[in-house]
Amino acid sequence: MKISALAKRMLISILIINSAAVLIVAIYHRSLSFLPFLYGALIGSAAAVGKVFLLERAVSKSLSMDKKSAGGYVALQQILRLFITGIVLYVGAVSPGISIWGTAVGVLSFQIATYTVKFGKRDS
Repeated sequence: MKISALAKRMLISILIINSAAVLIVAIYHRSLSFLPFLYGALIGSAAAVGKVFLLERAVSKSLSMDKKSAGGYVALQQILRLFITGIVLYVGAVSPGISIWGTAVGVLSFQIATYTVKFGKRDS
């Protein structure tokens, strides 16, 4: 699947945000006790990356539909992305070896990357 330049920039932003968060927590703990945060950040960032691909697919598919069916399709895709976010946050909350804070950082990196890409440097 070919992804757009915007999606590539979002993916790079997600990886940078999560890497920076894990690095900060690793420096703070200075031991292996940062591993639950790392595991949470990994599953959260995996969900964020998956949401980028789902969003890319939804946009490209909805462009070929008529207006009414495209609106329903995009709404259904949004619900799917929210459901994925809820499942990942639930797993982060109930698993003892996974930090909910790391999971939250990973999940929220999607939103942060969206704003970073939207208001960041634009290619001319």
